[in-house]
Amino acid sequence: MEYEWKPDEQGLQQILQLLKESQSPDTTTQRAVQQKLEQLNQYPDFNNYLIFVLTKLKSEDEPTRSLSGLILKNNVKAHFHNFPNGVTDFIKSECLNNIGDSSPLIRATVGILITTIASKGELQNWPDLLPKLCSLLDSEDYNTCEGAFGALQKICEDSAEILDSDALDRPLNIMIPKFLQFFKHSSPKIRSHAVACVNQFIISRTQALMLHIDGFIENLFALAGDEEPEVRKNVCRALVMLLEVRMDRLLPHMISIVEYMLQRTQDQDENVALEACEFWLTLAEQPICKDVLCRHLTKLIPVLVNGMKYSEIDIILLKGDVEEDEAIPDSEQDIRPRFHRSRTVAQQHEEDGIEEEEEEEDELDDDDTISDWNLRKCSAAALDVLANVFRDELLPHILPLLKELLFHPEWVVKESGILVLGAIAEGCMQGMIPYLPELIPHLIQCLSDKKALVRSITCWTLSRYAHWVVSQPPDTYLKPLMTELLKRILDSNKRVQEAACSAFATLEEEACTELVPYLAYILDTLVFAFSKYQHKNLLILYDAIGTLADSVGHHLNKPEYIQMLMPPLIQKWNMLKDEDKDLFPLLECLSSVATALQSGFLPYCEPVYQRCVNLVQKTLAQAMLHNAQPDQYEAPDKDFMIVALDLLSGLAEGLGGNIEQLVARSNILTLMYQCMQDKMPEVRQSSFALLGDLTKACFQHVKPCIADFMPILGTNLNPEFISVCNNATWAIGEISIQMGIEMQPYIPMVLHQLVEIINRPNTPKTLLENTAITIGRLGYVCPQEVAPMLQQFIRPWCTSLRNIRDNEEKDSAFRGICTMITVNPSGVVQDFIFFCDAVASWISPKDDLRDMFCKILHGFKNQNALQLTMEFNLKYSSCSTIMRGPSVWKTGREPRHPGKKMLPFTGGKGKPVGNTVQSQAYWEGREGGVAVTVLSRCWEMF
Repeated sequence: MEYEWKPDEQGLQQILQLLKESQSPDTTTQRAVQQKLEQLNQYPDFNNYLIFVLTKLKSEDEPTRSLSGLILKNNVKAHFHNFPNGVTDFIKSECLNNIGDSSPLIRATVGILITTIASKGELQNWPDLLPKLCSLLDSEDYNTCEGAFGALQKICEDSAEILDSDALDRPLNIMIPKFLQFFKHSSPKIRSHAVACVNQFIISRTQALMLHIDGFIENLFALAGDEEPEVRKNVCRALVMLLEVRMDRLLPHMISIVEYMLQRTQDQDENVALEACEFWLTLAEQPICKDVLCRHLTKLIPVLVNGMKYSEIDIILLKGDVEEDEAIPDSEQDIRPRFHRSRTVAQQHEEDGIEEEEEEEDELDDDDTISDWNLRKCSAAALDVLANVFRDELLPHILPLLKELLFHPEWVVKESGILVLGAIAEGCMQGMIPYLPELIPHLIQCLSDKKALVRSITCWTLSRYAHWVVSQPPDTYLKPLMTELLKRILDSNKRVQEAACSAFATLEEEACTELVPYLAYILDTLVFAFSKYQHKNLLILYDAIGTLADSVGHHLNKPEYIQMLMPPLIQKWNMLKDEDKDLFPLLECLSSVATALQSGFLPYCEPVYQRCVNLVQKTLAQAMLHNAQPDQYEAPDKDFMIVALDLLSGLAEGLGGNIEQLVARSNILTLMYQCMQDKMPEVRQSSFALLGDLTKACFQHVKPCIADFMPILGTNLNPEFISVCNNATWAIGEISIQMGIEMQPYIPMVLHQLVEIINRPNTPKTLLENTAITIGRLGYVCPQEVAPMLQQFIRPWCTSLRNIRDNEEKDSAFRGICTMITVNPSGVVQDFIFFCDAVASWISPKDDLRDMFCKILHGFKNQNALQLTMEFNLKYSSCSTIMRGPSVWKTGREPRHPGKKMLPFTGGKGKPVGNTVQSQAYWEGREGGVAVTVLSRCWEMF
């Protein structure tokens, strides 16, 4: 029997009044309405009133009826499982009875309400929903058909996974063939719904769709020239997804598809053009890209370049005509949420300033105040990835266009040319080098252009060529570029300030200590910016200062520099409350500054240290309350704790033994014990970094806790969490050096995991290096316990450390391996040549370490083992000439982060000349010649 319900007239009028008030722009009125709505939620039939207003009160205006439905939708999301059965049934039946309302707004609202109920697990409890909606598709009434399709589209978007499960008896087997029938419907809106519904199941390769894949593609081609933009957009979206999952089915038609996508990328409707432009991004990731596109580049490149111009609407939204806005405060929505990335420990390399790939990619430009993704950005991203596919082969198609664009009198055209130049920087760098001596000075001139949008994009493009600039004599390009970028940091336009600050941070990373002669000038500019910048750009300024500290290191530790830099930073530090998220970038900045200043940070360290400890303590306390009573207490934002732990790491690394008194007077070790067991990997990652730093700085306070800490470190040697595992590994190595022979009882807790990690295929380079160093250090302090396993790790150990710069960590690791070889010489015999190669990577070992190497080499020589090894290697060689030794013997400029601390693993800087996999291939392919080279190199040294 259908649930009978009629509203009380007085109650209905009260709710209508409330709905009218909720549309008021006044925030006080809105707050009062919100409170009343919360009170009304106590009444079981309140939701009946809301559905009644939405579906039955046709005398009311549509916005009020729709609002009633949206409030009901929010109640469903928050309290649906508390609704009485009668209320639930009434809402469901009213939705299905009114899906064909004559108003598009009401139909859409009912559809949203239906999918919200469905997503609350109600698809199982509403068995007649899908059959009913599918049967309504056949209605003669357009409104009913469109309303049902609108609801089905939303359900397909929100519940795609469960629709393809046995839980519902696989309704897609019926639904997908049904949807395909509507691709040829006379109504463009219905056609658009039909394609959009099917599109939800492409990426997941849903079986029901794969069975009809040829029919689906055939229908898509039939819709290619549809007059409705929304249909064309959905067709393009389908083809882009099919490119990823069913390339085999598209290949026979690829020439036609490319031609079609070229047309659609120039579609008059920007949404269609944007969807089509995604095709080039996706195609670039496919192995067939080069073969497919090589004959189309002549047409494609001009289309992409044309798409990189700002549209008129872009310029209006970006306030492109406003040149000076530095005095206008930022609104909160201008400031994107910021996420802290925990510290990861990594090694220095013999390298040439080549950066390792980062997860965080350069933004293609800085117009983030318009939509996150638009045709300009997509075109630029597509050109970027295609430049990486075609490399210098792209230049014949680009250079004639660039020549025209870069010197064009219209600023919009000129600006797009500068963006093009930046987009191809990575992929076409080699081919661009001959043109850079002319282009870089031109770009430096463009930094003074009268249009702010030209100045801002020029900052970004120059940052993309920073590596080349730094490779030239400093007075040629570096000095003029730095001078002009510093001027732009103080630009009167906020967008330019932001772009200049970001570009300067990139330049700092590339130039490192080459900036030391200009430090006073740089600091003068950055400090002046403190008084000039609004909220958003201040956060970017902190990053530029932190990067400067990372790049120049101890050169910053001069009284005049400290006096310039620290007062404004400490002033900001004192102004911010503990719960202010602006603390994140400031704490990150101070962490880098403290590490660089070393003892120069002493006058500022006590309040900074204490506040960090308090932040950790408050976050842990809040987490405990939330875990005990989740309904009463909110979960804390653990980023506060992570940045505080990282700053404490920076203090410990910078101050060294001077931090001892602060640690003695605080409960930081107790707090660390809790952090090391936190569920959030980033918290554990930062706590292990701090443990290692405190171990180096004041082990007397860490030592009493080692029995508690070591089992936790052992359980975190799990390479599934790379950065956590990396920092735990590094901390174990630091602890072993301090513990000496007392490390013995803890070896079984960690050694097997470490050996497993070093032998694991595809282990990231940073983790391999830290694992090798820690195994070496354990062997140094407890050789009898570790040496028996020597044969299981000696080869990967040697290949991991052949690229590390000479430093203390490398020194202790090699002392360990030498001691273990002395205890168990047979463990190295099979892989002795790898040991020789690792030894040969040393530039200047300490005298006593050199003696250890000599003893081992001579010992093996005397026992003929060395001769046997040479013969073994030469046997497999087709080459008898002596080859040039590995290039790791060259020295490079200082890496981005000297010493232990780095950005998290995924963003760490510094690439070795050859990674472990390359090293392995190097040996396997050329053993004989390399063996001779390595041995001759060893004998040269010893």
